[in-house]
Amino acid sequence: MNVVLITALCLGATGWHRLAVLPDQWGVAGAFAGVSDGALIVAGGANFPNGFPWEGGKKVWHDDIFVLTASDGSWQRVGKLPRPLAYGVSINTDRGLICIGGNDATQQYADVFLLNHRGETTRLPDLPLSLANAAGAQLDGIIYVAGGETAEGTRKIFLAFDGKQWRQLPPWPGCGRMLAQAAAVKDAFYLVGGVELIAGKRRYLRDAYRYHPTTGWERLPDLPRPLAAAPAIGGERLLIFGGDDGSKVGAQPHPGFCTEILSYENGWKTVGQLPAPRVTTTAVRWNGQIVIPSGEARPGVRSPEVWATP
Repeated sequence: MNVVLITALCLGATGWHRLAVLPDQWGVAGAFAGVSDGALIVAGGANFPNGFPWEGGKKVWHDDIFVLTASDGSWQRVGKLPRPLAYGVSINTDRGLICIGGNDATQQYADVFLLNHRGETTRLPDLPLSLANAAGAQLDGIIYVAGGETAEGTRKIFLAFDGKQWRQLPPWPGCGRMLAQAAAVKDAFYLVGGVELIAGKRRYLRDAYRYHPTTGWERLPDLPRPLAAAPAIGGERLLIFGGDDGSKVGAQPHPGFCTEILSYENGWKTVGQLPAPRVTTTAVRWNGQIVIPSGEARPGVRSPEVWATP
């Protein structure tokens, strides 16, 4: 992460601007997001187009693939996913966006596929189990996927993919979790926070871990507060954009999610504020910006807005 970007983040909410809104009036949560051939991609996701949950509305999963080719351009619909799908892992690669797992209204999936800017998908080896709400990142050409949810609940599982096959690795020393934050920072994979399901109820987590391929896992200082479902991105340091700390669960009306931008280098530090915090979405590097597309503004409420910081 360069000094210019950190300076922009320290400016707070004024350092952000909107790109073209996603062409779904409700917005989506849990979409796949990334880059292919210079184009920003948002695909799939879920929302409540026929009424909010408290009004009896049912969640609907989507299969649309949208691309944005210029920062001042408009989104275009270029195709459809193999099935309506959301809450998987998005991994940017030189070949395009790799989409891992996810779910629909009935089940979790083990599907893995490469998605490009033309809306074309190429099947890759499946996960060894069906998984949604997992966390992942690519480090030195290896894709790591941690945690997630199956029909049995939250999982303590750590997987690595070398482009040919999946391997199961020793997991972190903490509990199983879903909706955790993950990123590759320098030479390590970071796994932070998330949610553990206990008898169907959520326990929000603040523990943090770092994995070195040569030395294994180590525990880091806990987050300042529990956090789940936040967009996160790596590079020279870990950045976490807002998140759900669980403190407002059940509040009516819900006031929205955390606004702080957290950084971890040798400790946790607040480096900025979000103008419009979103969860269950992905932070993407694109055109010299960090972009946060769509996502969940409040429980059950999505937003089609796409925010970026230079």
